[in-house]
Amino acid sequence: MTPEDWTKWPSREALSREGLADARRWLARLVRLVVLAVLVWTIFSRRHVADWGVAAAVGGLSAVVLCAWAFYHATLHHALWRSVGLLALLVGAGFAAHRTGFEVVAIVLWCGCALTGMRRLPLVAALPITLATLTGFVLSDRASWLTTVLTVAGLLLGGYALRLDAETRGTTQRLLAQERAARVAEAESAALAERARIARDIHDVLAHSLSAQLVHLEAARLRIEQEPPGPFRDQILERVVAARSMAREGLAETRQALSALRGEMVPLGEYLRELAALDGAEVEIAGEPRPLRAEASQTVRRVAQEALTNVRKHAPGARVRIRLAYAPDGVTLEVRDSGGRGPGPAGQAGAGAGYGLLGMRERAELLGGTLEAGPGALDGVGDGSRGSFGAQGFDGSGGSGGSDGSGGSDGFDGKGFSVRLRVPA
Repeated sequence: MTPEDWTKWPSREALSREGLADARRWLARLVRLVVLAVLVWTIFSRRHVADWGVAAAVGGLSAVVLCAWAFYHATLHHALWRSVGLLALLVGAGFAAHRTGFEVVAIVLWCGCALTGMRRLPLVAALPITLATLTGFVLSDRASWLTTVLTVAGLLLGGYALRLDAETRGTTQRLLAQERAARVAEAESAALAERARIARDIHDVLAHSLSAQLVHLEAARLRIEQEPPGPFRDQILERVVAARSMAREGLAETRQALSALRGEMVPLGEYLRELAALDGAEVEIAGEPRPLRAEASQTVRRVAQEALTNVRKHAPGARVRIRLAYAPDGVTLEVRDSGGRGPGPAGQAGAGAGYGLLGMRERAELLGGTLEAGPGALDGVGDGSRGSFGAQGFDGSGGSGGSDGSGGSDGFDGKGFSVRLRVPA
């Protein structure tokens, strides 16, 4: 044995009950109950002891049980001096029981301390206490010297065998934990590799196609602008410009999806500010920003993007306020508009952003969150605050309130449309 073997503690896994089979747990509990029952019976069976002596013995036995419980937790936290002091108290309780005539109680305490000390303490501390404990047992034992020697040797070997068994169990638990961690890391690595493959495929196919469309639409716009002015020419030009705008937005969304797949998303607050800057929206961040789960962060981004897209479609000219609030148990996103001033841009009325609020609500529910939407503010959700959604998001009825959007001091008259998303952290 090396010097380290004499001074090191048994591992925490070995000292705890983690990994014990149910049958072994119940057997250990049964042994403790039997030992406690024997001690109680021994105390009450001594008829020469007065009532006050029995009461004192019961009180002492209760103190012994409390010390044993404290010793278990002290060794579990590797508190050496506290553990040694508690075990010394238990050994002293055995000597006190022997002096007052409770030999069975003394023998049980000494044997238990010897076994427990060898099993749960560093050997450099366990051996002296165990030898002192067994000395009391030898002096009080009236059996032959051979029986006494065999008993002492059996207690020492039994305690050390229990120690080795506990260490083996602790090593097994550590290996199992390492294997689980390795499997989790392997699964995460495989998921990252698959996401990287999907990102490459999207980049090679969809992003390239959208980029090519943008080039052709820009060329078509330049060619149409060279034609003589007229109603037909203006209508075609308007459609081409709208298609170019949608292609540009699709390309931007594709790049964001690629960044999310590669784990390279910009911070949520920064993303909302960039998104709001395109529409002149106001952004407020409340609480202490912190990283969110990838699914939760992506859901918040998509809802904000869809809400702003629907404001452009159904409430053009409306003032928009975005509020992101971090809470200990999750994050809340609220997007509120003040009501539109007129029809949306040509080509937008029937076009969807491709990710309607109905889908966002379902995605929020899969994450354990909620999505509420409807006319007016959502400060106190009541009748009518939970709007209905078509396949493309708003149904167009909520964002048209207020002809000028200037009903309140801040421009929000309460007749616009609000969306509130709550996602757990």
